[in-house]
Amino acid sequence: MSATICSANPESCRGQLRLAIVGLLWLLWLGRALALPLVDAALAAEARQDSRGALELFLQADQARPNDPVILQKIAQQYSDLVVEQPTVEQKKHYAETALGYARRAVALDPANPVNVLSVAICHGTLAVYSDTRGKIQYSRLVRAEAEEALRLDPNYAWAHHVLGRWHYEVATLGVTSRFLVRLLYGGLPNASLEQSLHHLRLAATLEPGELNHWLELGFACAAAGETANARREWERGLAMPSQRKQDEAAKLRAREALQRLDQHQHHGANHQTRTDQAGTEHRG
Repeated sequence: MSATICSANPESCRGQLRLAIVGLLWLLWLGRALALPLVDAALAAEARQDSRGALELFLQADQARPNDPVILQKIAQQYSDLVVEQPTVEQKKHYAETALGYARRAVALDPANPVNVLSVAICHGTLAVYSDTRGKIQYSRLVRAEAEEALRLDPNYAWAHHVLGRWHYEVATLGVTSRFLVRLLYGGLPNASLEQSLHHLRLAATLEPGELNHWLELGFACAAAGETANARREWERGLAMPSQRKQDEAAKLRAREALQRLDQHQHHGANHQTRTDQAGTEHRG
């Protein structure tokens, strides 16, 4: 019927089309106008480490401006940051899975954005924490592949280097028995090395020297590689920086505990050497 009307009166059809386009553009503008103040408020809440408040505002922004990949990625980030605050493992998994759903939507809309791709990797890493062994292996493979894809899209993306560096560190430090069982039962994991861990974490710290998490994680890789002096230096550097992100205090606590263990080990070693030297002196005497 509409084709017949357009054939009979093409000028009228073109007018209707122009009106439709104008109407669509107006709706897009309105959605953007409504979403921008909400996004600004959400970012301010995020800066205050108020993930719950930021999430509510980003969800409102998503209603005003549906299918915006930036907003969807931010929703995924808030859900991910709120995982640790949930009281049960089931609720933690629910938040992690919800975060993954939003991150995947962001990637589907903007697959060339490395932030979106790495967001999926981080969600998979979070889910691995609360999964059985088979799930941990499956998610671990995905984390590496997605971090590498983020680096393919942006070789200077510091957080992609961070995630890949931490992946290498955690896999490379698996015990021999654990590695054997993983290979026997689940087909193994991709190759990992402390050299690659150090490489990527040093790049992350070089690219973003003001991000304390890069230095702290580099400290753990140095410690695993036997570079205790470098580990101490990187931990102390990161601990001296002000906390800015929600996870910063937890990262600092982990580094402080590692430093304390290092101090105790070195103190024990020094005392043992002193007793050995004294015993040698007494024997010679």
